[in-house]
Amino acid sequence: MKAKTIKAILRKKHNEFVESIKDDNVKELVKKNSIITGGSIVSILLNEPVNDYDYYFTDKNTAQKVAEYYVEEFNKVHKHNAQVKEENGRIEVYIRSEGVAGDPEGHEADNEEDSVTPVDGLEEEKPKYQPVFLSTNAISLSGKIQLVMRFYGDADEIHENYDFIHATCYWRSDNGHLSLPREALEAILTKELIYTGSKYPLCSIFRAKKFIKRGWYINAGQYLKMALQLNKMNLLDINTLKEQLTGVDATYFQMIINNVEGKKENDADFELTNNYLFELINRIF
Repeated sequence: MKAKTIKAILRKKHNEFVESIKDDNVKELVKKNSIITGGSIVSILLNEPVNDYDYYFTDKNTAQKVAEYYVEEFNKVHKHNAQVKEENGRIEVYIRSEGVAGDPEGHEADNEEDSVTPVDGLEEEKPKYQPVFLSTNAISLSGKIQLVMRFYGDADEIHENYDFIHATCYWRSDNGHLSLPREALEAILTKELIYTGSKYPLCSIFRAKKFIKRGWYINAGQYLKMALQLNKMNLLDINTLKEQLTGVDATYFQMIINNVEGKKENDADFELTNNYLFELINRIF
């Protein structure tokens, strides 16, 4: 597919999304400060259906205002008390106890493409671009939009959190620039997973399985790269484990995190071990 066609598709989707925003300040921020990257552009290039358009924002103020707007909209409909918080310079959605809100079906939450399903008995003709699912890191909207709140900045900064080279194509809303790096295009054409290094190698290992199911190929060397990075991390430290599960299936892994944190609160001497985690994982999965 030609670059100008991809630009037209993304511009049309973006304009439609922007027009759905009722708050004029938020509308202007989204209009100017958005980046679409990840799986949607890959799907368009491969002439496959797009599951989700992943939105990132170029600055913290935009990410925070957008998060606050959609969390408020979600709370109105679903009677939740979700909040937006800033933690160490990151924007996070806080959902008391559960860690997620809405219907997790279809949300493999991985900062890429995932289908959106209605929640709380709402019909499929629900208006587009309404919040249907909240997790710590992202807000999913009907109409195939996923707003990733935790990371923001220029495309290069955002892609520091990415793992596979094929997902690094991006489009900017301020000037309509479309970037299609040669290395990304080569990986897309051959459907080969090339691991570039990530802050979240554990998440990358899980994500590889998803792509393999879709017909992608990965060699053993890429797994070795992930293992080498993961080897430097202590997953028995609850904060490290929690951080490394960023972007992984939110529902099941949040249950693990909640269980471990609850255990620690009730027993100050509790130490996380492999045996405890193995038993917990076997019960949940």
